[in-house]
Amino acid sequence: MPRTARIVIPDYPHHIIQRGHNRQVVFSAEEDYHYYLNNLAEWKEVYNCKIYAFCQMTNHVHLIINPGDNPENLGRLMKRVAGRQTRYINCQEGRSGTLWEGRFKSSPIDSNRYLLACCRYVEMNPVVARICADPADYPWSSCCSKVSGKRFEWLDLDSLYKSLALSDDERCKRYHKFLSETVSDQERETISRAVQRGQLTGGSSFVDEIERRLSRRIELRGQGRPRKVRK
Repeated sequence: MPRTARIVIPDYPHHIIQRGHNRQVVFSAEEDYHYYLNNLAEWKEVYNCKIYAFCQMTNHVHLIINPGDNPENLGRLMKRVAGRQTRYINCQEGRSGTLWEGRFKSSPIDSNRYLLACCRYVEMNPVVARICADPADYPWSSCCSKVSGKRFEWLDLDSLYKSLALSDDERCKRYHKFLSETVSDQERETISRAVQRGQLTGGSSFVDEIERRLSRRIELRGQGRPRKVRK
């Protein structure tokens, strides 16, 4: 069966999930996490992509990436970073073979309605997995940069996050409060389903907009709208 063409839209953020092959461990030592992030920081500059959020779990990684004006750069970035991580881990463990499952999953995001919600979904992963109570305490995600100042200097701050407040301190507080708010089952299901199926994360108006841009029909199963951030 032929693969379904991936939907990648220039100048839009995309929710990415890449898992270890057969859900095997990808990040086991601190150096593994650092190596992946160093490559992510290097190749985002090469391909002129922006990274708005990330979270490294032991057997998978979540990313929010804007590929810029060339949609092909999303796949190029992921190929470079994944390939380097594979060679690195294989060298460390004296093995060969694949590290990741086939293709990474991706979903273009309606920036105005879902970007902050998707960033929250990504950064709340350690809390959902019961690794920590506060997402800001998890060292391998973008959350600590957004609620306590810039720890990862290469991380890009999206316009919605920056619009939360004029000052850095107040912006950090408001975003932290946003993370602590109850997330509806509908919001989580909408975001999860979209990225797992390679569909758009957005409502019908977003689908209509993208269909016009791409001149093709796009299927969307299930819709919902996340709550707005309280300023």
